[in-house]
Amino acid sequence: MKLTIATNVSVDGVMQGLGGPDEDRRGGFERGGWALPLFDDEAESFLGQVYQRADAFLFGRLTYEIFAGSWGTGSWGANHGDNPIGTALNTRPKYVASSTLTDPQWADTTVLSGDVAAAIRELKAKPGGELQVHGSGSLVRWLFDNQLVDEIILLTYPVVVGQGTRLFPATGPDTALDLVEYRATRGGVTIQVYRPSGRPQYATAT
Repeated sequence: MKLTIATNVSVDGVMQGLGGPDEDRRGGFERGGWALPLFDDEAESFLGQVYQRADAFLFGRLTYEIFAGSWGTGSWGANHGDNPIGTALNTRPKYVASSTLTDPQWADTTVLSGDVAAAIRELKAKPGGELQVHGSGSLVRWLFDNQLVDEIILLTYPVVVGQGTRLFPATGPDTALDLVEYRATRGGVTIQVYRPSGRPQYATAT
């Protein structure tokens, strides 16, 4: 399976608390719910198709708990038969990278602890289409650090949030990306699909 990251970000790179005002208030974050007013039908349709491609899902602890408490209980997309995201999440295997979670309540969930990198490489070695990561900022950065990412889908919303956790930190490893797909929705959400391609090339003095 290839490991695909799908992430919603603002123009200034914020990924925290996109869904609702109280979704994630870590660090005193007070601007939650910035993405939903801009989440149009085209973006929804595209994400539904992405979720349907998944053979399995990989989460960090916090995102897993948010999803388990919403999609997992039916409070989002209550009729999963009519919602491609809810259907995918509730019918396919889920993995959580966590050293503290011991009793996951969402059906078909496996906790990855110990040598997480080795466990993820084993999952990637299995036949199939995609192991998908949604949200899970700390996990995403760790996956990039360990060169485990095969593809990244960015949905960028036309808003500057001005505070909150960014997808990438101020310092970290550098990665070149090949753009393999691009589109924009009528509501202004841009969708970019990238594949990591080694280190970037830098200009040299002449």
